[in-house]
Amino acid sequence: QVQLVESGGGLVPAGGSLRLSCAFSGFGFSSYRMGWFRQVPGKEREFVAAISGSDGTTTLADSAKGRFAISRDNAKNTVYLQMNSLKLEDTAVYFCAATMSIFGFTTYGGYDHWGQGTQVTVSS
Repeated sequence: QVQLVESGGGLVPAGGSLRLSCAFSGFGFSSYRMGWFRQVPGKEREFVAAISGSDGTTTLADSAKGRFAISRDNAKNTVYLQMNSLKLEDTAVYFCAATMSIFGFTTYGGYDHWGQGTQVTVSS
């Protein structure tokens, strides 16, 4: 079975940086497309970034472009989200996710496996 565990969240001043990690337990990590989503209370889970399992192609939400970067280390079964120039509106619980599908990877429904999330709070 696949299990995902996020880490690296915390409290950071506006303009600061955080690097989130997601540890993948199970087999076949390099075959999975990995994604990062975020969610605030009362709102839908929002796509942030994804990276393919084939050629490492990355996709970023408009809100993340120019500030965030997604990467993976297949030798460590880990995916990362580097977040720079953080804004108050980046405050959310950040989730990592995994899918074998090439479809719908910018949507919540496109993923089969989810971590429990890690809180990111950006302060003024």
